[in-house]
Amino acid sequence: MRNTVVIPLVLAMAVAGLAGGRWWEARQHAGAGSGSQASASGPAGSGPAQRKILYYRNPMGLPDTSPTPKKDPMGMDYIAVYDGEDQDRGAAAAGQVRISADKVQKLGVRVEAVAMRPLARIVRASGRVEPDERRVSTVTAKFEGYVERLHVNATGQPVARGQALFEVYSPELVSAQREYAIAVQGMRALAGAGSDAAAGMKQLADASLARLRNWDLPADQVEALARSGETRRTVTFRSPVGGIVTEKKAVQGMRFMPGEALYQVTDLGAVWVIADVFEQDIAAMRPGARATVRINAYPERSFPGTVTYVYPTMKAETRTVPVRIELPNPRQLLKPAMFAQVELPAGDPRPVLTVPDSAVIDSGTRSVVLVQAGEGRFDPREVKLGARGDAYVQVLEGVREGEVVVVAANFLIDAESNLKAAVHSLGGHQGHGTPALGAASAAAPAGTAPAGTAPASPAAAGHKGQGTVDGIDAKAGTVSLNHGPIASLKWPGMTMEFKVANESLLRGLKPGAQVDFEFVERQQGEWVITSIAPSAAAHVHR
Repeated sequence: MRNTVVIPLVLAMAVAGLAGGRWWEARQHAGAGSGSQASASGPAGSGPAQRKILYYRNPMGLPDTSPTPKKDPMGMDYIAVYDGEDQDRGAAAAGQVRISADKVQKLGVRVEAVAMRPLARIVRASGRVEPDERRVSTVTAKFEGYVERLHVNATGQPVARGQALFEVYSPELVSAQREYAIAVQGMRALAGAGSDAAAGMKQLADASLARLRNWDLPADQVEALARSGETRRTVTFRSPVGGIVTEKKAVQGMRFMPGEALYQVTDLGAVWVIADVFEQDIAAMRPGARATVRINAYPERSFPGTVTYVYPTMKAETRTVPVRIELPNPRQLLKPAMFAQVELPAGDPRPVLTVPDSAVIDSGTRSVVLVQAGEGRFDPREVKLGARGDAYVQVLEGVREGEVVVVAANFLIDAESNLKAAVHSLGGHQGHGTPALGAASAAAPAGTAPAGTAPASPAAAGHKGQGTVDGIDAKAGTVSLNHGPIASLKWPGMTMEFKVANESLLRGLKPGAQVDFEFVERQQGEWVITSIAPSAAAHVHR
């Protein structure tokens, strides 16, 4: 019986305490408001003057403002925007982003100084190994004949310079040899005769000798013919260079015609790699530059080479330009038709003003970097970019050497501070709907407003709330919450849909669960939950 009396009594005392607390809080706010009005009407120097209301903005962050108080279609009051909200920490530049120090640490913001450095980069291209065209020799005959015998009878067989390849028989060549031998004998016989006869015989011998030499008869065979006067039935053809037989058309017993290619010998002691470089990188290619070639057959090795020629034509199908790279190949590991991956150095070795490429926020129409102006303060700067390297990009206008820019967590700063409004003010468009950022959120914890200041705008660095999960859409990355009033935004309790910063926040959530959550305005009217957890009040109740 005693327990049944005590429990209602405890509940009544708790309700009375809660009501009393709310009455006392309302009285304190009323007192502060009257004090503020008194100080505004008092003499100068007795206290801060009452701030001027510039306009009223939409409570849901939509681009809608009003010069007088009004309500939106949901019945929510428009929020007043005051003049001089940033006086508590010094006048900040228009459009400056303000983030509280603890929030900066949570976001994992990293910065790096703008510096002068060479903007080196590596151009990567695919290529193929090809023989050096200057080391390819074709063996042909300048007369008609027959292949009498083959000394090298297989493609791919290595040969040395001067090594015998094949022997040929040619009736024309035999006749030319006999003609020369007869002319030499006649010249000797007429050595003591009249000068006209001897001169005529000498001219005949010289003409026969020239024809044999033009047919590439070996010099030793010509000398033997002149000494002995004996003709040889066959002539031996030898390799003009040392290398590999890459083509063999000669077959024993076949007939060949003048100019027909019978053998091809290639020296593979040095090869070419023809790399296909894309159009946007071709301006950085320079003859004489060092290149690194990697072959799939030898993944543990790299082969150094030199760029020797940039071809003057482009392949329309692939929008690439061939670039020739010469490589030594003493062990003949590189074989024609192998695929190659080529790394070509590019960029100007002279130092230029650069920032890390991760520091640049590119909207498609402009490029912006966040310059650190102080603790928790970031200044959006529009920059003009130049050449790009592997990790850095050249800055032509917008920042100076030594200034510090944000290189990590740019997107999170965007989400926490509504960066788009600040960037919009860069072009001189600041006005209704795009107020200067900062002030309250930097000086007070997220979700609260410091005494004597206006309520935080959507540019504040986060808001807190409590509610019940109404529905979850994992595919869209959204959660519907029936939440209570949001004091930092002057929102009444309602049911609305929020996006989540990442899918992991939806794990473990179920409809009907009571939760505490934090959220930010990533852009106009887009509210994103950054933290959500089971409600502490729900655990106490259990």
